[in-house]
Amino acid sequence: MEALRYELYIGASPEKIWDTLFKPEGTRQIFFGSIFDSSFKVGEGYRYVGPGNEGDETVHVYGEVLACEPGKLFSCTEHPGPSYAENHAELTTRMTYTLEIVGGCTKLTFVNDEWSEGHPSYERTKSTWPMVLSNVKSVAETGKALDFGF
Repeated sequence: MEALRYELYIGASPEKIWDTLFKPEGTRQIFFGSIFDSSFKVGEGYRYVGPGNEGDETVHVYGEVLACEPGKLFSCTEHPGPSYAENHAELTTRMTYTLEIVGGCTKLTFVNDEWSEGHPSYERTKSTWPMVLSNVKSVAETGKALDFGF
């Protein structure tokens, strides 16, 4: 499976985008009501938790922090939550967010790669990331998420 790679330019500071990606006020808007639960320490776990198949505390994805430089870089492994696949622990990818200042804006590069063989979420994820990343841009620039009708 090929890496999914997206680059976008956002009219906001790296710190504002970081907050949008990882603080509850931002993640609730960009990840459909979920929050990011993590210590941000390399080698420790994280979870995206929110409304879903198992109620308000559904674990949508989880994994391990691989790298973290606040305002610049975040990389982690990713597994689907237990309610999404019985073999969730065997299904893995890597996600990496990189933020860099370009002129008066910030370039966000997002890469979702290292997909385990036969990962069932690959095709769906290809269409989901553009919506999530569009929400990152919208929330960071305007404070409001886009209305996708669900």
